[in-house]
Amino acid sequence: MAVNPESPLDRLWQEYAGVFKNFDDLTLARWMAQTLGQLEGRAWRLSHPLVGAYRLAAQVANDRGIWLQRLVTIPAAYVAAECCRAPLMPLLTRDVKESGFGCPHCGGTSLNFDEISPELRQELSAWADEYAPIHAVAHWDDAKQKRKDYQRKLEDAAESAEQLLARAGQQIAPKLLESYAAVIWEDQDECLEVRPEDIPV
Repeated sequence: MAVNPESPLDRLWQEYAGVFKNFDDLTLARWMAQTLGQLEGRAWRLSHPLVGAYRLAAQVANDRGIWLQRLVTIPAAYVAAECCRAPLMPLLTRDVKESGFGCPHCGGTSLNFDEISPELRQELSAWADEYAPIHAVAHWDDAKQKRKDYQRKLEDAAESAEQLLARAGQQIAPKLLESYAAVIWEDQDECLEVRPEDIPV
């Protein structure tokens, strides 16, 4: 989760992670296995508090190699991710076409885009292609901003992003559950100032 360890928000997340750092390896492994059982069968918002807590624990577990120690049995519905051998729980982001599914455990790629089933890949590709130019508005250079009504374009892009993120959560992510035990979908776009509470349910 931490991008800039010096920022106040990242320091706060480090404080939150302290509870998991104080767990011994077996306690941490048990907590994570039990939480995976609770997450199973649903598509979760990235901003959900339970997902946030799990991701903090996952980072501590990854640092310690908890899943490699095989201290507990992974719930049966999950398979091991190739990236770090932790349980595979795909993270769907707008970068899916370039980066595949993210991994909430190691922060890497849990599944490359070309490893996703063709049917899902087609829908994900169309969604990502539609999202890319909308997100790009936030990164227009100064010259392009001056030629256009940039503030209006930015507001329109944010509204479009809200709708596309809602589609990802309501239509695409549930289809992923046919192939994966649980799924996390990104429900914000910081560049366009789209927050989780802006995404219609």
